[in-house]
Amino acid sequence: MIKTSNINEQRLWQTLMELAEIGASPNRDQGITRLSLSEEELEAKQYVIQLMKEVGLEVRMDAVGNVIGKLNGTDPLAPSVIVGSHTDTVNHGGGFDGALGVLGAIEAVRSMKEANVTLTHSIEVISFTDEEGSRFGTGYIGSKAMAGVLKEDAFELTDQNGISYREAFIKAKLDPTKYKEAVRKPEEMKAYIEMHIEQGKVLEEMDLSVGIVTDIQGPVWLEVQLEGSADHAGATPMNMRKDASLVMAEVMLDVEKTAISHQGVGTVGSLKVEPGGVNIIPGKAVFTVDLRHVDSHERQLMVKDVYLSVAKASEKRGITWTIEVKKEVDPASCSPEIVKILEESFQELQFPVAKLPCGAGHDSLIMSKLTNMGMIFVRSKDGISHNPKEWTSKGDCAAGTEVLFQSLIKLAK
Repeated sequence: MIKTSNINEQRLWQTLMELAEIGASPNRDQGITRLSLSEEELEAKQYVIQLMKEVGLEVRMDAVGNVIGKLNGTDPLAPSVIVGSHTDTVNHGGGFDGALGVLGAIEAVRSMKEANVTLTHSIEVISFTDEEGSRFGTGYIGSKAMAGVLKEDAFELTDQNGISYREAFIKAKLDPTKYKEAVRKPEEMKAYIEMHIEQGKVLEEMDLSVGIVTDIQGPVWLEVQLEGSADHAGATPMNMRKDASLVMAEVMLDVEKTAISHQGVGTVGSLKVEPGGVNIIPGKAVFTVDLRHVDSHERQLMVKDVYLSVAKASEKRGITWTIEVKKEVDPASCSPEIVKILEESFQELQFPVAKLPCGAGHDSLIMSKLTNMGMIFVRSKDGISHNPKEWTSKGDCAAGTEVLFQSLIKLAK
């Protein structure tokens, strides 16, 4: 049994279950949907605000909707220790991705207050806006704004209903022209730490509740558009076709090959062909490519391979093509100093120390541009995430939060 004597396990679990009700499908098999700046996600922000106020934190919302709760340290001039994650979800997602990092951080600082822990540095708990990018096709909006790397053209992106980010901001009572007011200075921060479910199977295979992240893969998202000719499926001979879907098929297989050869990961996750009739040759194909690697040079070689694959297959079949980079985030390594602090916390709690790279993107990637960064991973059942079946046990959630509690005290003392 893992010792979590500083954390109220049941209280933490209750907040996770309460937040999971917001955006939950009436049919529980369909999971939870809280897309960025939707009514459901805004309700989740209000839940977090109320919880922070109950704990006694100083609460504010910045210019891009990041929710920030501050536990003041004894030295108002000392840089803050930042901790957090996000409460937006993918379509039909689970109740732990992002949520555990936010609610676990709130539980950790609540436990500090109850234990009358004295800290020199303030601790700021942040629930970031739009980490996932599921609604508008680009993520990390809150952390990018805070790091000063958010581009104004992001507000022109639209969702599937044609609503622009700018319009969504205004509807949420945020002013898109003031996004730069969310920028923070590096000297304001001592460190950033994030607890997150692993979203993979490594910890489960090792039979461990928690682990320490060493590096985070940076994603590149490409959108490929192919234009051929939508002709009759019966009247057009095979040697006269300009079938856009066949180029897509060739590229998909090449994505797998390049990911394996470079020891990275590659995914074609969204596909669409038009006109989409059973008896019509696809004249247009649009698909996305997600490429990730812990080494930026290797990742760039993967991107180059995809461009060459698209060009070669398109030329062979008489197809015109375009590729747009939808998102590009540099990989990041966790701070050795924070990794050491996490190791000390693990050892004090008598937890086995396991170190592993992170394949998913997180706000930590962006926050590493501002300050030293570290991450705690918590075991995911069957490695499932971005899925209604996403699950992390009550005990594992508490174990991760116990490590977070101990490590935050070390950073903020």
